[in-house]
Amino acid sequence: MTDKKQEMSNGFHSPEQEPPGRTDAMVPRPDHGEHSYEGHHRLDGMRALITGGDSGIGRAVAIAFAREGAAGVAINYLPEEQPDAEETASWIRDAGATAVLVPGDLRDPETCEQVVESAVSELGGLEILVNNAGFHYTKGSSGTIEGLQADTVGRVFRTNIEAVLWLTHAALPHLKEGSSIINTSSIQSYEPSGHLLDYAATKAGINSITVNLAGQLGPKGIRVNAVAPGPIWTPLQPATRSPEELESFGKQAPLGRAGQPAEVAPAYVFLASPRDASYVSGSILGVTGGGATF
Repeated sequence: MTDKKQEMSNGFHSPEQEPPGRTDAMVPRPDHGEHSYEGHHRLDGMRALITGGDSGIGRAVAIAFAREGAAGVAINYLPEEQPDAEETASWIRDAGATAVLVPGDLRDPETCEQVVESAVSELGGLEILVNNAGFHYTKGSSGTIEGLQADTVGRVFRTNIEAVLWLTHAALPHLKEGSSIINTSSIQSYEPSGHLLDYAATKAGINSITVNLAGQLGPKGIRVNAVAPGPIWTPLQPATRSPEELESFGKQAPLGRAGQPAEVAPAYVFLASPRDASYVSGSILGVTGGGATF
Protein backbone atom coordinates (compact mmCIF):
# COMPACT_ATOMS: atom_id res chain seq x y z
CA MET A 1 0.00 0.00 0.00
CA THR A 2 2.87 2.37 0.75
CA ASP A 3 4.08 2.49 -2.86
CA LYS A 4 0.57 3.22 -4.13
CA LYS A 5 0.17 6.02 -1.62
CA GLN A 6 3.39 7.56 -2.90
CA GLU A 7 2.18 7.23 -6.50
CA MET A 8 -1.02 9.04 -5.64
CA SER A 9 0.80 11.85 -3.86
CA ASN A 10 2.46 12.67 -7.19
CA GLY A 11 -0.82 13.06 -9.10
CA PHE A 12 -2.61 10.90 -11.65
CA HIS A 13 -1.78 10.62 -15.33
CA SER A 14 -4.39 8.11 -16.44
CA PRO A 15 -5.57 8.23 -20.08
CA GLU A 16 -8.97 9.80 -20.61
CA GLN A 17 -11.88 7.38 -20.84
CA GLU A 18 -15.58 7.51 -21.55
CA PRO A 19 -18.09 6.61 -18.82
CA PRO A 20 -18.36 4.23 -17.09
CA GLY A 21 -14.60 3.65 -17.41
CA ARG A 22 -12.39 0.55 -17.28
CA THR A 23 -9.98 -0.56 -14.58
CA ASP A 24 -7.34 -1.98 -16.92
CA ALA A 25 -6.77 1.43 -18.55
CA MET A 26 -6.08 3.25 -15.29
CA VAL A 27 -2.63 4.58 -14.36
CA PRO A 28 -1.82 3.83 -11.62
CA ARG A 29 -4.00 0.75 -11.26
CA PRO A 30 -6.30 0.92 -8.22
CA ASP A 31 -5.75 -1.30 -5.19
CA HIS A 32 -8.92 -3.24 -4.35
CA GLY A 33 -7.29 -5.35 -1.66
CA GLU A 34 -6.58 -8.22 -4.05
CA HIS A 35 -3.26 -8.95 -2.35
CA SER A 36 -3.76 -7.32 1.03
CA TYR A 37 -7.24 -7.86 2.47
CA GLU A 38 -7.44 -10.55 5.14
CA GLY A 39 -10.83 -11.77 6.35
CA HIS A 40 -11.79 -12.66 9.93
CA HIS A 41 -15.11 -14.55 9.50
CA ARG A 42 -17.26 -11.47 10.10
CA LEU A 43 -19.81 -12.41 7.42
CA ASP A 44 -19.80 -16.21 7.52
CA GLY A 45 -22.63 -17.71 5.47
CA MET A 46 -24.18 -14.39 4.48
CA ARG A 47 -25.28 -13.44 0.96
CA ALA A 48 -24.84 -10.00 -0.55
CA LEU A 49 -25.85 -7.98 -3.60
CA ILE A 50 -23.50 -5.12 -4.50
CA THR A 51 -24.46 -2.67 -7.23
CA GLY A 52 -21.60 -1.12 -9.14
CA GLY A 53 -19.70 -4.20 -8.00
CA ASP A 54 -17.49 -4.67 -11.03
CA SER A 55 -14.83 -2.09 -10.19
CA GLY A 56 -13.72 0.59 -7.77
CA ILE A 57 -15.26 0.58 -4.31
CA GLY A 58 -17.75 -2.11 -5.35
CA ARG A 59 -14.98 -4.51 -6.36
CA ALA A 60 -13.09 -3.90 -3.12
CA VAL A 61 -16.24 -4.54 -1.09
CA ALA A 62 -16.99 -7.73 -3.05
CA ILE A 63 -13.48 -9.07 -2.40
CA ALA A 64 -13.67 -8.15 1.28
CA PHE A 65 -17.11 -9.73 1.75
CA ALA A 66 -15.97 -12.95 0.10
CA ARG A 67 -12.86 -13.14 2.28
CA GLU A 68 -14.96 -12.46 5.36
CA GLY A 69 -16.78 -15.74 4.73
CA ALA A 70 -19.81 -14.63 2.74
CA ALA A 71 -21.44 -17.64 1.08
CA GLY A 72 -22.17 -15.69 -2.08
CA VAL A 73 -21.74 -12.24 -3.60
CA ALA A 74 -23.83 -10.98 -6.51
CA ILE A 75 -22.56 -7.96 -8.38
CA ASN A 76 -24.54 -5.66 -10.64
CA TYR A 77 -22.93 -3.54 -13.36
CA LEU A 78 -23.61 -2.00 -16.75
CA PRO A 79 -23.35 -4.54 -19.61
CA GLU A 80 -20.37 -2.74 -21.13
CA GLU A 81 -18.44 -3.37 -17.90
CA GLN A 82 -18.47 -7.15 -18.39
CA PRO A 83 -14.64 -7.53 -18.49
CA ASP A 84 -14.28 -5.78 -15.13
CA ALA A 85 -17.15 -7.84 -13.71
CA GLU A 86 -15.54 -11.10 -14.80
CA GLU A 87 -12.32 -10.13 -13.06
CA THR A 88 -14.16 -9.27 -9.85
CA ALA A 89 -16.02 -12.58 -10.02
CA SER A 90 -12.72 -14.44 -10.23
CA TRP A 91 -11.56 -12.85 -6.98
CA ILE A 92 -14.86 -13.72 -5.28
CA ARG A 93 -14.56 -17.35 -6.35
CA ASP A 94 -10.90 -17.43 -5.37
CA ALA A 95 -12.03 -16.65 -1.81
CA GLY A 96 -14.38 -19.63 -1.86
CA ALA A 97 -17.66 -17.76 -2.32
CA THR A 98 -20.27 -18.07 -5.05
CA ALA A 99 -20.10 -15.22 -7.56
CA VAL A 100 -23.24 -14.15 -9.39
CA LEU A 101 -23.09 -11.68 -12.28
CA VAL A 102 -26.22 -9.57 -12.76
CA PRO A 103 -25.77 -6.93 -15.48
CA GLY A 104 -28.37 -4.22 -15.94
CA ASP A 105 -28.90 -0.46 -16.12
CA LEU A 106 -30.44 0.56 -12.80
CA ARG A 107 -32.02 3.70 -14.22
CA ASP A 108 -34.97 1.46 -15.10
CA PRO A 109 -37.15 0.46 -12.08
CA GLU A 110 -38.04 -2.86 -13.70
CA THR A 111 -34.36 -3.66 -14.10
CA CYS A 112 -33.84 -2.95 -10.39
CA GLU A 113 -36.48 -5.55 -9.57
CA GLN A 114 -35.01 -8.07 -12.01
CA VAL A 115 -31.50 -7.59 -10.61
CA VAL A 116 -32.68 -8.30 -7.07
CA GLU A 117 -34.78 -11.30 -8.11
CA SER A 118 -31.91 -12.80 -10.11
CA ALA A 119 -29.47 -12.32 -7.23
CA VAL A 120 -31.85 -13.87 -4.70
CA SER A 121 -32.66 -16.79 -6.99
CA GLU A 122 -29.02 -17.66 -7.65
CA LEU A 123 -27.76 -17.00 -4.12
CA GLY A 124 -30.72 -18.68 -2.43
CA GLY A 125 -31.47 -15.64 -0.28
CA LEU A 126 -30.16 -12.22 0.70
CA GLU A 127 -28.89 -10.65 3.92
CA ILE A 128 -26.90 -7.64 2.67
CA LEU A 129 -27.79 -5.03 0.03
CA VAL A 130 -25.08 -2.54 -0.91
CA ASN A 131 -26.46 0.34 -2.99
CA ASN A 132 -23.14 1.46 -4.41
CA ALA A 133 -23.73 2.26 -8.10
CA GLY A 134 -23.27 5.96 -8.79
CA PHE A 135 -22.56 8.48 -11.53
CA HIS A 136 -21.26 12.02 -11.90
CA TYR A 137 -19.79 14.05 -14.74
CA THR A 138 -17.49 17.00 -14.22
CA LYS A 139 -15.81 17.70 -17.55
CA GLY A 140 -16.20 21.30 -18.63
CA SER A 141 -18.94 23.16 -16.76
CA SER A 142 -21.38 20.24 -16.58
CA GLY A 143 -21.50 20.30 -12.77
CA THR A 144 -22.30 24.01 -12.45
CA ILE A 145 -25.72 25.63 -12.59
CA GLU A 146 -24.80 27.31 -15.90
CA GLY A 147 -23.62 24.07 -17.49
CA LEU A 148 -26.34 21.66 -16.40
CA GLN A 149 -27.55 19.33 -19.14
CA ALA A 150 -30.89 17.54 -18.87
CA ASP A 151 -29.57 14.14 -19.97
CA THR A 152 -26.69 14.21 -17.51
CA VAL A 153 -28.78 15.42 -14.57
CA GLY A 154 -31.37 12.77 -15.34
CA ARG A 155 -28.72 10.06 -15.37
CA VAL A 156 -27.22 11.28 -12.09
CA PHE A 157 -30.55 11.36 -10.25
CA ARG A 158 -31.90 8.10 -11.66
CA THR A 159 -28.67 6.23 -10.92
CA ASN A 160 -27.85 7.75 -7.54
CA ILE A 161 -31.29 8.26 -5.98
CA GLU A 162 -34.08 6.43 -7.78
CA ALA A 163 -32.16 3.17 -8.09
CA VAL A 164 -31.52 3.14 -4.34
CA LEU A 165 -35.25 3.40 -3.68
CA TRP A 166 -36.29 0.76 -6.23
CA LEU A 167 -33.56 -1.71 -5.29
CA THR A 168 -34.44 -1.40 -1.62
CA HIS A 169 -38.13 -1.78 -2.45
CA ALA A 170 -37.40 -4.97 -4.38
CA ALA A 171 -35.02 -6.40 -1.77
CA LEU A 172 -37.14 -5.74 1.29
CA PRO A 173 -39.37 -8.86 1.02
CA HIS A 174 -36.22 -10.99 1.09
CA LEU A 175 -34.50 -9.29 4.02
CA LYS A 176 -35.06 -10.72 7.47
CA GLU A 177 -34.12 -9.66 10.99
CA GLY A 178 -30.36 -9.25 11.17
CA SER A 179 -30.06 -8.12 7.56
CA SER A 180 -28.58 -4.78 6.56
CA ILE A 181 -28.63 -2.19 3.81
CA ILE A 182 -25.56 -0.06 3.13
CA ASN A 183 -25.76 2.96 0.83
CA THR A 184 -22.83 4.82 -0.71
CA SER A 185 -22.95 8.53 0.07
CA SER A 186 -20.05 10.98 -0.40
CA ILE A 187 -18.03 13.72 1.24
CA GLN A 188 -19.75 15.89 -1.39
CA SER A 189 -22.94 15.75 0.66
CA TYR A 190 -21.14 17.60 3.48
CA GLU A 191 -18.39 19.57 1.74
CA PRO A 192 -19.53 20.15 -1.86
CA SER A 193 -16.71 21.14 -4.17
CA GLY A 194 -18.84 23.61 -6.11
CA HIS A 195 -18.65 21.89 -9.50
CA LEU A 196 -20.64 18.73 -8.68
CA LEU A 197 -23.98 20.41 -8.07
CA ASP A 198 -26.29 17.59 -9.17
CA TYR A 199 -24.11 14.80 -7.78
CA ALA A 200 -23.71 16.47 -4.37
CA ALA A 201 -27.49 16.92 -4.17
CA THR A 202 -28.08 13.21 -4.76
CA LYS A 203 -25.57 12.23 -2.10
CA ALA A 204 -27.26 14.52 0.42
CA GLY A 205 -30.48 12.80 -0.58
CA ILE A 206 -28.93 9.40 0.12
CA ASN A 207 -28.10 10.54 3.64
CA SER A 208 -31.76 11.43 4.16
CA ILE A 209 -32.93 8.14 2.66
CA THR A 210 -30.56 6.24 4.92
CA VAL A 211 -31.82 7.84 8.11
CA ASN A 212 -35.45 7.53 7.02
CA LEU A 213 -35.07 3.84 6.16
CA ALA A 214 -33.28 3.15 9.43
CA GLY A 215 -36.35 4.48 11.22
CA GLN A 216 -38.80 2.57 9.04
CA LEU A 217 -36.99 -0.76 9.02
CA GLY A 218 -35.59 -0.78 12.55
CA PRO A 219 -38.72 -2.49 13.95
CA LYS A 220 -38.10 -5.32 11.45
CA GLY A 221 -34.56 -5.76 12.78
CA ILE A 222 -33.01 -4.48 9.54
CA ARG A 223 -30.15 -2.03 9.92
CA VAL A 224 -29.58 0.77 7.36
CA ASN A 225 -26.37 2.78 7.17
CA ALA A 226 -24.20 4.59 4.63
CA VAL A 227 -20.53 5.08 3.88
CA ALA A 228 -19.41 8.53 2.75
CA PRO A 229 -16.11 8.20 0.87
CA GLY A 230 -13.86 11.08 0.04
CA PRO A 231 -11.82 11.19 -3.20
CA ILE A 232 -11.20 7.56 -4.13
CA TRP A 233 -9.28 6.33 -7.20
CA THR A 234 -11.93 4.49 -9.24
CA PRO A 235 -12.69 4.24 -13.01
CA LEU A 236 -15.31 6.96 -12.63
CA GLN A 237 -12.53 9.50 -12.13
CA PRO A 238 -10.64 9.25 -15.47
CA ALA A 239 -13.97 8.67 -17.23
CA THR A 240 -15.55 11.90 -15.98
CA ARG A 241 -12.68 14.29 -15.27
CA SER A 242 -10.22 16.14 -17.48
CA PRO A 243 -6.48 15.34 -17.34
CA GLU A 244 -5.94 18.67 -15.57
CA GLU A 245 -8.44 17.74 -12.87
CA LEU A 246 -6.82 14.34 -12.38
CA GLU A 247 -3.44 15.96 -11.71
CA SER A 248 -4.75 17.44 -8.46
CA PHE A 249 -7.35 14.76 -7.63
CA GLY A 250 -7.45 14.09 -3.90
CA LYS A 251 -4.81 16.63 -2.92
CA GLN A 252 -7.43 18.82 -1.24
CA ALA A 253 -8.06 16.15 1.41
CA PRO A 254 -6.43 16.84 4.78
CA LEU A 255 -4.29 13.71 4.33
CA GLY A 256 -3.09 15.23 1.06
CA ARG A 257 -3.98 12.38 -1.29
CA ALA A 258 -6.79 10.33 -2.77
CA GLY A 259 -7.71 7.01 -1.21
CA GLN A 260 -7.70 3.53 -2.67
CA PRO A 261 -10.83 1.35 -2.87
CA ALA A 262 -9.15 -1.10 -0.48
CA GLU A 263 -9.10 1.65 2.15
CA VAL A 264 -12.88 2.06 1.98
CA ALA A 265 -14.01 -1.58 1.95
CA PRO A 266 -13.48 -2.23 5.69
CA ALA A 267 -16.15 0.36 6.50
CA TYR A 268 -18.71 -1.69 4.56
CA VAL A 269 -17.55 -4.87 6.28
CA PHE A 270 -18.00 -3.26 9.68
CA LEU A 271 -21.51 -2.03 8.89
CA ALA A 272 -22.55 -5.40 7.41
CA SER A 273 -21.19 -7.44 10.31
CA PRO A 274 -23.86 -8.55 12.81
CA ARG A 275 -21.09 -9.18 15.32
CA ASP A 276 -19.53 -5.73 15.12
CA ALA A 277 -22.38 -3.36 14.22
CA SER A 278 -25.51 -4.96 15.66
CA TYR A 279 -26.56 -1.65 17.26
CA VAL A 280 -25.42 0.63 14.44
CA SER A 281 -28.20 1.97 12.23
CA GLY A 282 -28.96 5.34 10.70
CA SER A 283 -25.26 6.22 10.64
CA ILE A 284 -23.18 7.82 7.88
CA LEU A 285 -19.61 6.57 8.23
CA GLY A 286 -17.05 8.88 6.63
CA VAL A 287 -13.92 7.53 4.95
CA THR A 288 -12.66 10.83 3.64
CA GLY A 289 -8.99 11.34 4.35
CA GLY A 290 -9.92 13.90 7.00
CA GLY A 291 -12.86 15.70 5.39
CA ALA A 292 -15.72 16.47 7.76
CA THR A 293 -18.92 14.40 7.62
CA PHE A 294 -21.10 16.25 10.10
